[in-house]
Amino acid sequence: MRNTILARRYAKALFLLGKETGTTEHYAETLHAIAALYADDSIAVADAVANPLYPLDVRQKVMAKIAESVQADAIMTRFLDLLVEKKRSVILPDIALAMQNMVDKDQNISHGTVVSAVELDTAVLAKIQATLEKITGTTVTLETKIDSSIIGGIVAKVGDLVLDGSIKTQLHGLKESIKGRE
Repeated sequence: MRNTILARRYAKALFLLGKETGTTEHYAETLHAIAALYADDSIAVADAVANPLYPLDVRQKVMAKIAESVQADAIMTRFLDLLVEKKRSVILPDIALAMQNMVDKDQNISHGTVVSAVELDTAVLAKIQATLEKITGTTVTLETKIDSSIIGGIVAKVGDLVLDGSIKTQLHGLKESIKGRE
């Protein structure tokens, strides 16, 4: 929880700097690229910049090389250096996620998931996306998943909104209503 709060604070500071210079999307992309390096187990990036056994100047040089490799500007480079200096580089993936959420909110973008029993064609997905955009009032990007256990229909989720039109749920509701009459 503490890391999440810290990540949001750092992300908000970078977001506000990005708003001033018009580079919020670029900063979010840069953080995402570095977070991907953290996730790659074959590269010990997180350890190299967060391990206190390495001297601060070595950790800062490693982060500077990472910043250079992702073509970070001066503000982003200083931001990354500050994370190493304050021993907060370990929360960089959380900062990247918080930053992306802020950029999405600023651009009125929501992310959703559509679960279906079979693969849906693009025309049906486009209709579902248009309907969800109308309901939420935001631009919706959808991820599709296939789950044969729902039997048929779809389950659409965008943020807190869940629209469950699956046969499984309908059968469950019918079963409960029959049980209630006994």
